[in-house]
Amino acid sequence: MHARELLIGVTGSVAAYKAAELVSRCVQAGAHVTVILTRAALRFIGTTTFEALTGRPAYVDLFQPREHFLGEHIGLARRAELFCIAPATAQTLARLAHGMADDLLCCTALAFEGPIVLAPAMNPTMWAKPAVQRNVAQLRADGYHIVEPAEGWASCREAGVGRMAEPEEIIAVCQRLLSHTT
Repeated sequence: MHARELLIGVTGSVAAYKAAELVSRCVQAGAHVTVILTRAALRFIGTTTFEALTGRPAYVDLFQPREHFLGEHIGLARRAELFCIAPATAQTLARLAHGMADDLLCCTALAFEGPIVLAPAMNPTMWAKPAVQRNVAQLRADGYHIVEPAEGWASCREAGVGRMAEPEEIIAVCQRLLSHTT
């Protein structure tokens, strides 16, 4: 990952705390990381955490440019080599599967031309729903790379498949994809 340009998207899930570890490990491996958070993610973790870990601005707002005055979604998409969204909520999976562009994260995903990795995280009952599985199937067909959620204890006090994969597993997928790009 040394000297590679990564975008990491963080969505509104209690698993957002794992995104901080993911970002930290990527930076420690020498990657240049920029973070995009959804408004819902801010309910779980703040921009200050990611700005401290990356030494870069963390982005939330589509309409208040901080760096790219042609649009953050264009500038961030052009700069990065890989886009990883972890955690990816059921809402985010649905929005991506249907090509919605109503926030910075989804707009950037639509403008991004490299590999996109999704690490879903949600309640086990939600993960099992046919609608969620249809969205995941559509995303796979569209070329997204899915890091399957793990089985275990969820924050909702239920056990089952739905926990976000561990940062090491997500990083391994990202490294494999980056090894195929120049």
